[in-house]
Amino acid sequence: MAEREIAALTLGLPRNMDGGEGPRAQSTRAFARNLSRRERFIALGGSILLWDERLSTAAVERTLLEADASRARRAEVVDKLAAAYILQGALDRLRRLNQPERDA
Repeated sequence: MAEREIAALTLGLPRNMDGGEGPRAQSTRAFARNLSRRERFIALGGSILLWDERLSTAAVERTLLEADASRARRAEVVDKLAAAYILQGALDRLRRLNQPERDA
């Protein structure tokens, strides 16, 4: 984190479609909690954002299908693109939160 000047991490939170949280979401929360308690993480002043990842893979799959990507290519890149999709959603939200409100 220090070498790459990373101030925060975004973790996909795998919620159920009804918004509830199952074992995978609980594991993600435990990972974030354990990481945030590590001395090195604390020393770097890092923070962790949990981001709802529902439908991220489906959105990426749809985009890849529209781009006529082969099944093999989709399998090769879907996780990387879903991670990018999750991060972009979080960044977009943070940008909106940090923009001054405009008069209508």
